[in-house]
Amino acid sequence: MYYEYWGLSKAPFDNVPDPSMYVESHTSVENAIAETLFAIEEGNECISLIVGEIGSGKTLSLRLILDSLQSDRYRIAFITNPGMSFVQLLREIIEQITGKACAIKRKVELLEIFNKLLFETMDEKKKILIFIDEANAISTTNLECLRILTNMQDDSHNLFTLVLAGQMELAKRLEHPRRANLYQRIGTYSRIDKLESVGQLKEYVQARLLLAGAKQMFFNDAAVEALWRHSERGVPRLINKLCKLCMKAGETNGFRVIDAEVVNQIGERFQIFTGAAKRKARLRAPKEQKDQLAEASGKKEMVAPEVIVEEEVEEKPQVSVAIEPERQVSVEQTERVELTESSQGKEMVTPEVIVEEEVEEKPQVSVAIEPERQVSVQKTERVEKQEASWETDIGSFHIKITVPFDVLREAGLSTWETRTKIAGTLAAQTLQKYPQLAYSPSQDQVALWSSIRKSILSAFEQHALTQ
Repeated sequence: MYYEYWGLSKAPFDNVPDPSMYVESHTSVENAIAETLFAIEEGNECISLIVGEIGSGKTLSLRLILDSLQSDRYRIAFITNPGMSFVQLLREIIEQITGKACAIKRKVELLEIFNKLLFETMDEKKKILIFIDEANAISTTNLECLRILTNMQDDSHNLFTLVLAGQMELAKRLEHPRRANLYQRIGTYSRIDKLESVGQLKEYVQARLLLAGAKQMFFNDAAVEALWRHSERGVPRLINKLCKLCMKAGETNGFRVIDAEVVNQIGERFQIFTGAAKRKARLRAPKEQKDQLAEASGKKEMVAPEVIVEEEVEEKPQVSVAIEPERQVSVEQTERVELTESSQGKEMVTPEVIVEEEVEEKPQVSVAIEPERQVSVQKTERVEKQEASWETDIGSFHIKITVPFDVLREAGLSTWETRTKIAGTLAAQTLQKYPQLAYSPSQDQVALWSSIRKSILSAFEQHALTQ
């Protein structure tokens, strides 16, 4: 085996959720584990949520949480394929909790069985835990059914805890105003990010090598820098993939040290197969030019073709390019653009949010804002706009947010739920206004939208205080 060439006892970089290979150098993973365990063991929470980008370590986190629990205190169901009907989902949960097959197909009867299991488990001094991985695949209907399911709780404490883990799409759906009833039941909300720095990446690689039996670190510093660039700046799954292929290339070519040239050749090959350059060429080039892209992959010399092909079938990492500060578009730019999918395949603010909220939004009638009622918002220089505006930092950008005065007034007189809906619509409109926000692959669009909405809600509250 290739790892034996390097003096290792096992493969150090397989992309499987193996708790024995966990490295305590991923801060956000450690935080997610600690917060979820608190929700289960002490916090008496109904729902615990973990979100993160593809390949960030969500499934591994769930496995580590399971390993940390005292098995004699819980009855556990672990769902990995939630894209099913609610009846099928509930039947799967019951089967895992009881350890017996369940042939019942009626929803009402299944709910009765589940409710009975809750109280039987409580009488045993235990608690039911339901883990759902890839929860972004849950349908909208099933999200509502899960919300109803959480009503099956005792007056004094929660009889079960639901742990959801999914991609950022899940966060976006749960933050939608229509699901406020479910969102408010979330007790802990954790986000798993990439590794934070090159130094943290080096610790990660070195620690996994040591766990596999390595006596020394055979990725030099230049190779670590290259791993950082080609792993989309710290995505654990891509780091594992690149490291494994580099080790195989080292064995094939008789290397004793892996340097930046090896990593670059591996990383560049993946860019050719799956990177942004190929996607652009596929959109712009004539059909006959597409074959040239496949031919280009044969120009690399180092790695055996069979290794690369195997990895490409299993994984297709996408390479994102972070916007450098000097390339940021002016914050005063107001050209409106359509929200499309980013280069990482993530959705921007969903049409569901934008379209729905715009339908509910009332026509805006401009009324000049009075100077004495300004708190932290300032009237723009163009009086004819009759709107309030203020500047704020959103992510790594400095932007100006504008709100018509009549919207401020209406929000101040509205309920919290309506005020949140209005802020969500204005946040979506602000994202459209600034292309450097909408098309930044280095920024999470849901987080940007949430930050803008929070700023607008703050302005609503301050304006209401002056009335």
